[in-house]
Amino acid sequence: MLVLVVNAGSSSLKSQLIETEGKITRMKCLAEKLGSANASMAISFAPDFKKAVYSVANLSVSQCLRKLLDIMEEEPDSPISGLDQIDAIGNRIVAGGEYFTKATLIDAGARENLAKCEELAPLHNPPADTCIDMLRELLPNTPQVAVFDTAFHATMPKKAYMYPLPMEYYEKYHIRRYGAHGTSHRYAAQQAANLLGRPLRDLGLITCHLGNGGSITAVNHGRSIDTTMGFTPLEGLMMGTRSGSIDPAIITYIMREEGKTFDEMDAILNRQSGVLGISGMSSDMRDVLDAASKGDERANLAIDMYVYRVQKAIGSYYAAMTRTDAVVMTAGIGENSADLRERIFAGLAHMGMILDKERNDVTGQIGMNRVISIDDSPIKICVVTTDEEMRIARETDNLISQL
Repeated sequence: MLVLVVNAGSSSLKSQLIETEGKITRMKCLAEKLGSANASMAISFAPDFKKAVYSVANLSVSQCLRKLLDIMEEEPDSPISGLDQIDAIGNRIVAGGEYFTKATLIDAGARENLAKCEELAPLHNPPADTCIDMLRELLPNTPQVAVFDTAFHATMPKKAYMYPLPMEYYEKYHIRRYGAHGTSHRYAAQQAANLLGRPLRDLGLITCHLGNGGSITAVNHGRSIDTTMGFTPLEGLMMGTRSGSIDPAIITYIMREEGKTFDEMDAILNRQSGVLGISGMSSDMRDVLDAASKGDERANLAIDMYVYRVQKAIGSYYAAMTRTDAVVMTAGIGENSADLRERIFAGLAHMGMILDKERNDVTGQIGMNRVISIDDSPIKICVVTTDEEMRIARETDNLISQL
């Protein structure tokens, strides 16, 4: 089955065209800084995957996707000559609430419930829904599937997903912890099990999806039992632009003192805080690490705060697990920043997570799953290259095939 995977972000678009039989990627696309004047889209086709970069200045996420489809039809190197050759579309959706606990065919009823979930992931769900609508209009006969980041966390026990609020808020509004990045956590856990040569059902893993957004999950015998993100992706770790968990009284205090509206406060917490808010310069950890190496105090503070919160989360899940066999690092920072991995595990060696500095060196090893702990480390440390798109394509194929 030829599946177009659409992974829509707030200002980015990742897409792949995947032939699920054989797990072969035919096209890759990454568009960044969408909505801005310097937005760009890189597209590459099999077999050599030579990148061609296109300007997508001031285009929305769905408009960028439409341009990608036009290029796929027109480009001689494209694996398709017409959009009707796409058998199915798999959409990554961050939040499914309690409406969706597994991959779902998008029909009228599902689309109605997707709209109800937009407030749970205000940066990601709305642009993803817009892409779905555009594709339904353009390719009305091509089945679309929604694959949810929250689905993997549907196995969390009630003690982990409930908030200590009056019960009426859960009963009336379904306010509870849903988590996110579930597709990545599920994939990373399985890849780590393969790497260790052991069945996933026999392992206790702590998976760390560390990118511009970030979350950590306790995976016990293949099931998520707790995760750092909550009702929305704002809870948990300090992230690129998100504050992560803070004293909720801070919010009302700032609103009273400065007369902030709800929308203004939401923007502060989701778009102006985290690494950007502390460093004052960038939400990109690469920029912040570079500034810190040149003595920038605020950049150093942002890194220290980020590392400390990751360490605390890993430690808390070590306490929550009946056993911990490995910690798994994935996503942009987790996979590619040897510096941050070294800083994180320098504070966790006493718990039996002992990094091998030479193995941690990513030079020439980017994209390769590997163990980076010393041979006799009681708890192994793994680096796994996440591939959410492949996981989404496989889930889409499975669902469409069953139907």
